[in-house]
Amino acid sequence: MLSGVKIVEICGIGPGPFCAMHLADLGADVIAIERPVGANAPAGKGNVLNRGKRSVVADLKTEAGRELVLRLVESADALIEGMRPGVMERMGLGPEACQARNPRLVYGRMTGWGQSGPLAQAAGHDNNYIALSGALYYNGAPTAPPSSAFTVVGDIGGGALYLEIGLLVGILRARATGKGTVVDAAIVDGSAHMLQLLLATQRKGYISGERGSNIHDSSHFYSTYRCADGNFITVGAIEPQFYALLLEKLGLSDDARFAAQWDRGRWPALHHQLTEIFASKTRDEWCAMLESTDVCFGPVLSPEEAARHPHNMARGVYFERDGQIEAAPAPRFDDNAGTAGIIPHRGEHTEQITNAVREKRTKNLWL
Repeated sequence: MLSGVKIVEICGIGPGPFCAMHLADLGADVIAIERPVGANAPAGKGNVLNRGKRSVVADLKTEAGRELVLRLVESADALIEGMRPGVMERMGLGPEACQARNPRLVYGRMTGWGQSGPLAQAAGHDNNYIALSGALYYNGAPTAPPSSAFTVVGDIGGGALYLEIGLLVGILRARATGKGTVVDAAIVDGSAHMLQLLLATQRKGYISGERGSNIHDSSHFYSTYRCADGNFITVGAIEPQFYALLLEKLGLSDDARFAAQWDRGRWPALHHQLTEIFASKTRDEWCAMLESTDVCFGPVLSPEEAARHPHNMARGVYFERDGQIEAAPAPRFDDNAGTAGIIPHRGEHTEQITNAVREKRTKNLWL
């Protein structure tokens, strides 16, 4: 789908490499610029986040390294970097320098706090950013500290994917107008924007403003339950027809206590009763009874278990490479799943690309 889109990635950690990998999954030609690890260090085993990319080792503190990047951006659609604000400028590789070589370039900047603001220069990680944005607040049990889904809400959801949509929008604009742009993708911004659906539910009364009194963290019909074998299942029977079916499956249709679904005063007692019911069978037994029904049910699986689930196997959601599972490219187009690219060895394409730059064959580098 992105055949012909050319990306230069200044490799960092976390969301930037994921964004570039996703673009490569979708067909973009991505050249990853990796930093040297030592004067005599051999090219190492590849990083799974580099799948589908070409890997070049270059020292951006040298004139040769900087010129390599500038020559590559001359014919690129976009550049991705994840340094602290000002670092790329100090190396002579900021937006102004790069867009002087290519006015159509979309310059993507991936940070936690953004390019401006009081915290712009502070260090941080996924949980810090989503804590400040408000995205962490409602996560976790009411009697425990809020807990984050490691990297998912911040680095990937609020970071990588917002950078990606910004790059694609910028590329569309550049192709229409010939003018590039700078994308300031901050995890604090993206993860706050992701709250919009949650904020909309406040008008429906699903969210009260306090942890432990909301549909997702205190109701009996939208919750996670422990099973007899110590595993967990989820139910999400919000709509009345789904709730009625849940009661039917559990033999509770005639139990008057469950009739008033939205009586919040009864939620703790009803949750306690369903806790006891779900603890009476194993996860597999509940799957046999409730999976593939309109109860809105799902077992809680580890990634390894998820890779073996029949639904995920039928769709090819996961695959195995070198004894490790990977998630397949997503989304799919015309009902066809994408094929994950090869993982290059670190620096595998250094000679090919540096020679092309030296011989002024840069435009011929791109697939």
